[in-house]
Amino acid sequence: MSLTFHEVAREELEEATEYYEQQRQGLGEEFAQEVENALARVQRHPHTWTRLTEDVRRCRLNRFPYGIVYVVRGDDILIVAIMHLRRKPGYWADRL
Repeated sequence: MSLTFHEVAREELEEATEYYEQQRQGLGEEFAQEVENALARVQRHPHTWTRLTEDVRRCRLNRFPYGIVYVVRGDDILIVAIMHLRRKPGYWADRL
C-alpha cells in the first residue's frame, strides 16, 4: 500500500519535529523515527488500528503523545493528520 500525506498533515509532522528538536538536540529526529515506525505498522496492517469513524483510523505513537490519523482508500493510505492526542480531538475532520 502506498502512503499519501494531506498537505496539512505533512506540515504538522514538520512542526512537531521542529518543536521536539528545540526541546533537545536529537529529539526531533527520534520523533520523526517514531512516526516512520508507526507508518510502517499502518502499511503492514492498515485495518488493525483504532477506528475514529467508520472510515478513519488512528495509530498511536509508542513514545510521544501523537497519533497518525488515516483513511484507507483502495491500495492507498491517506494520512489525514499527525495529531497531538491532548488537543482538539476532531479538528482534522474537514480534511476528508
